[in-house]
Amino acid sequence: MTGSSPGSRNAGESSSAPIQPNPNRPTDEADDSSNESALLADNSIEDNPRFQASFKKKRKLPSGLTLPKFLSPHTANRPAVQPSLALPTARSRRLRDLSSHNSSDVSLASGNGHAIDGPSAHDNKDGGAIDWYMEGPGRRVGYDDLTAIDWIFEYTKERQRLRLLYSHATGLLGHAQQILDASQIWIVLIAAGLLSGVLAASIDVCQGWRYWGDALHVKSSAGQYIVEYIFFVLYSVFFAFCASVLVKEYSTYAKHSGIPEIKTVLGGFVIRRFMGLWALVVKSLGLCFAVASGLWLGKEGPLVHVACCCANLLMKLSPSLNDNEARKREVLSAAAAAGISVAFGSPIGGVLFSLEQLSYYFPDKTMWQSFVCAMVAAVTLQAFNPFRTGKLVLYQVTYSSGWHGFEMVPFAILGIIGGLYGGLFIRSNMWIARWRKTSRWAGSPILEVLMTGFCTAVINFPNKFMRAQSSELVYMLFAECAAVTDDQLGICKLGAASTGVIALLLEAAVLGFVLASVTFGLQIPAGIILPSMAIGALYGRALGIVVEIWQGQHPNALIFATCEPDIPCITPGTYAIIGAASALGGVTRMTVSIVVIMFELTGALTYVLPIMIAVMISKWVGDAFGKRGIYESWIHFNEYPFLDNRDDSAVPDVPVSQVMTQIEDLAVLTATGHTLQSIHELLVAQPYRGFPVVSDATNNILLGYISRVELMYALKSATSEGRSLPPSTDVFFSHQPTADLRETVDLRPWMDQTPITLNGKSSLQLTVSMFQKLGLRYVLFCDRGSLQGLLTKKDVWYVLDSTEGARSRVGEGGGILREESRGEARGLLNRDGEHNGFTSPIDER
Repeated sequence: MTGSSPGSRNAGESSSAPIQPNPNRPTDEADDSSNESALLADNSIEDNPRFQASFKKKRKLPSGLTLPKFLSPHTANRPAVQPSLALPTARSRRLRDLSSHNSSDVSLASGNGHAIDGPSAHDNKDGGAIDWYMEGPGRRVGYDDLTAIDWIFEYTKERQRLRLLYSHATGLLGHAQQILDASQIWIVLIAAGLLSGVLAASIDVCQGWRYWGDALHVKSSAGQYIVEYIFFVLYSVFFAFCASVLVKEYSTYAKHSGIPEIKTVLGGFVIRRFMGLWALVVKSLGLCFAVASGLWLGKEGPLVHVACCCANLLMKLSPSLNDNEARKREVLSAAAAAGISVAFGSPIGGVLFSLEQLSYYFPDKTMWQSFVCAMVAAVTLQAFNPFRTGKLVLYQVTYSSGWHGFEMVPFAILGIIGGLYGGLFIRSNMWIARWRKTSRWAGSPILEVLMTGFCTAVINFPNKFMRAQSSELVYMLFAECAAVTDDQLGICKLGAASTGVIALLLEAAVLGFVLASVTFGLQIPAGIILPSMAIGALYGRALGIVVEIWQGQHPNALIFATCEPDIPCITPGTYAIIGAASALGGVTRMTVSIVVIMFELTGALTYVLPIMIAVMISKWVGDAFGKRGIYESWIHFNEYPFLDNRDDSAVPDVPVSQVMTQIEDLAVLTATGHTLQSIHELLVAQPYRGFPVVSDATNNILLGYISRVELMYALKSATSEGRSLPPSTDVFFSHQPTADLRETVDLRPWMDQTPITLNGKSSLQLTVSMFQKLGLRYVLFCDRGSLQGLLTKKDVWYVLDSTEGARSRVGEGGGILREESRGEARGLLNRDGEHNGFTSPIDER
């Protein structure tokens, strides 16, 4: 089990803002009304009133349903202390000019008491005059797009749901209801494994093709070559065009491999529609076209996205899973294991891949669930037998010979080459991605795919190793020559012909490196796992042939003394699989899961040690170029606020007061003195996703924190037909004993009254550790109860990025730019390089 349990006010997204309320200030498009309207319309609390998360004090509550102790009231009346003065705020450096005014996303009632804008929202959550009598994390309407979940709230909601279920379910029917509830997750996992196996079997390589020269009855060899060349290029361009059109017109979320986004989602980030039905359909069909195009890409990584889409759609049939974001991520972790299981025929490797690469929170129960889902997916794929050979994947091989001690040296060399390949590939791919955003092709992703497909086909065809489909190429490179009956690639040639084979292998490896660097990042479904394996297998097989020739020419050399006579001493295929493992380890920086996947591909336990050595060396060499693997690099490139809880990078040794947003620059709400109209104007003026609540503007005693979405919903409820309160209605965030709750609005049920707080003198290292280990979305800093500042998850991400030489600058006493941007939205949705008015906060700084 890895990762710390999100057991304390965990969540993860920036939530507040660094400026005083100013109605005349233009707002950011980050909180556009369309997203928030969709969020309010999709209210999970109303959808499932029986198991809704509520922290109200109920009049008749059985002892088994009492709230946990940590949710009980624990306020203290301490004397107000003036907050310590912060360094001056550099407002001109921290805040950028916003491009357009944000029209109000909250509508107040008109004179007749009806809402002017937005859906009618009935305040059926208030439940009477005892709503204010609650403490704790408050209620949730839902999560906005591109925000992070509140881990502790989700798990608290699940515990309360189970208490309600077990207290009300009595008798035989009650026990059956409990069993059905407990079995829902297993039904979803088994169904997701079955569906993943079916889809993986359908994404297959057609067999039994005829050459166009034979089909058109072309007699001359030159004519056949020209005809086949032309049709090869035409079909490659056509299939690439189909994949690109599908992605652009129907689901932008289906592009790339999807693993960086899945890793971000499992870390607690919300990306709506990324795992929807259209994403599944387009990803599956687009992957067929992309693989058929002959581009240097693979289907293994995208299959993880396909499996997660299957699980996400199936969870919609189970409200207990679909309405809880924390449990949903447990199921998605298991589904990701199924994706790797069907990609490599490696169920154990899939579980380890999910554990090592993807999952942010991976308890023991999730490992067991991942194992079941991966096993079901592999069994389903085996039942379909897509290759009619009994193999789960085309390049699954077996070895009958072992290895010798002197081969440790070439195996180590392969590890070094793999690390160099991984480091250089990541740098070149990121350079191309940055260039692509500003190039003239930026606004024409389909044209870019067409040009790449054309150039790839023209380059691939003359080299017989590059002309072959990737899975077939990897199989031929892995296979022993004794087991090859039809050597179409001429890879087992002996004598002088071996020199030409070595040259073609190295040429294919170099050109494949260049083409894969360009291809990974196009607007089509594309993975990098199989191309990396193919490149590693190419240079591995070349080195194996060199060693084989050397041993054949000097059989009596002392170094070859352990070789038996009349028995092949060197197996070049083993060098190919070790080279593939080293390349994959260098580009992804994974270790254990790669070793297990390669072991399950070969079934040769004797080669586990050489694979381990090569992967270990490739990771060491790759880490010399940078700690990030290819998926982490794309997360950073797309500016997703993902904080890896296993990251051990250096944190600036400075007080957190130097990077937090000071109280003077926060848009805060006081406990009293508000009306519906003033709250409405605040939301119009400020685009931020949440606001700290203090007692008054003088003492700044922290009372809690309220999210923008909950604030919007409460205002809509108060002005809808249910209550129809006028805009002058008083609004408060603290107990008012003389207030008439029928004529006022108490927002405490929607406020987080127990946020995580730290002393303002804490170190940045402690704060970063809490964000990483607990999955927090924000931390408030206080001095004896008085609010001093705030730090959000995005802020921490910017700070850590700045330590690696990024463009942001921190530590000058004024805090850093907050989440007024759509950088992560642009990285996910927009076509690379397309300028639509949104600019990254990092680019702005």
